[in-house]
Amino acid sequence: MGRVIRNQRKGAGSVFKALRRLRKGAAKHRVLDYAERQGYIRGVVQDIIHEPGRGAPLAKVVFRDPYRYKKHTETFLATEGLATGQSVFAGKKASLVIGNVLPLSAMPEGTIACNVEEKIGDRGALGRTSGNYCIILGQNPDEGKTRIKLPSGSKKVVSNRCRGVVGVIAGGGRIEKPLLKAGRAYHKYKVKRNCWPKTRGVAMNPVDHPHGGGNHQHIGKASTISRGAVAGQKAGLIAARRTGLLRGTQKTKE
Repeated sequence: MGRVIRNQRKGAGSVFKALRRLRKGAAKHRVLDYAERQGYIRGVVQDIIHEPGRGAPLAKVVFRDPYRYKKHTETFLATEGLATGQSVFAGKKASLVIGNVLPLSAMPEGTIACNVEEKIGDRGALGRTSGNYCIILGQNPDEGKTRIKLPSGSKKVVSNRCRGVVGVIAGGGRIEKPLLKAGRAYHKYKVKRNCWPKTRGVAMNPVDHPHGGGNHQHIGKASTISRGAVAGQKAGLIAARRTGLLRGTQKTKE
């Protein structure tokens, strides 16, 4: 009888504990308040920092409390072109300038925005990774909806009261530079999660993996496996609808 394979071992064990020691905190918009809904509020970029495990740089933005004598420091995703000491405005009446936070209703068609909210007040969910952005495709003020194009190319309709940051997330082109050596991959994933290095199934023994064994490295059977297969058989292309290269052109509905 074979061993418990890697896919089975993944599911077992204690509750997952994330590596949080070096993290700088969640990068979000301000909590939606009266100042942002009706006018605008000014903040100053205090610092631009790196967070281990995150590709995009973060910006520490200081806002004055609109009701009390104190200040709040928010952690934003830095946009391309943002600098320390720069003023950032958040609100309905803020100007259309890179780094400012506006509702989608205040952005004309063709505007490039990042860290866009999916639901009103969720403080940013779409277009958040380095170099990514969403594009405003159209406005429907009668229904209060805005159509946006996501970084994946798919289109989505969200409320025009959802907020977004004008511009592109900084750190674009990060994945274009090759890692070149194993040491860089080691340090990259050390601050993320335990997912590297990953041994191929065909490089294992038959006791360790369904693809293991043989006088040369080959799977030796169809790599697709049914959804109803037992856990120890589920390796390869699980319940694949189709395999191989996509050929020809595909029309997308606008």
